[in-house]
Amino acid sequence: MKQWFTNNTLLMLLSSVVFVGGYFFLRLAYHMADKMPFTQEILLIVLGTIATILITAMLLNKQTSVELEKEQSVKFIELKTQTYQNLIDTIEEIMLLGEIDESELTKLRFHTHRLAIFASPPVLKEYRNFLNVFNEKIAQDKSVSIEDADLVSDALAKLTIYIRADLVGELDEESEHSRKQISQQIMANVK
Repeated sequence: MKQWFTNNTLLMLLSSVVFVGGYFFLRLAYHMADKMPFTQEILLIVLGTIATILITAMLLNKQTSVELEKEQSVKFIELKTQTYQNLIDTIEEIMLLGEIDESELTKLRFHTHRLAIFASPPVLKEYRNFLNVFNEKIAQDKSVSIEDADLVSDALAKLTIYIRADLVGELDEESEHSRKQISQQIMANVK
């Protein structure tokens, strides 16, 4: 029954019944109400009121569902943004420490699980590439050299391109800058 209301099926069905039933009722009432003044007008007012109530209920129901979807979308984007921001903050902490201990590696592993919930498939794929670079250059010897920092920074920049596309890709498509231009600018900022 709840699905009937969310799809407006019940309200549309009731509106149809009111209109079709109202038509036949009016035809019958017009012939019977010829002798009583104002009866036809009163019947029209009642049927019009019922139809207006049903149509208004259908519109309000649709508006409510659209507003709920919008709120859910905003909350989801906020969660994604917070997850991505926490990931970048964790990477920054690791790089600033200069030496990596097991707790820092554990944080990155848990970010992998958080990203699995919210991130788009291209972000997950690029994050895997980032982890490969990170594990190959830093996690094995547990220290961060200048060369390692540059490689991780490049890998993070590539990851950032995909994160940006995931969060604001639709806005970028509407702007005057192409995705390629934005990617080149991000990579240039790293150098």
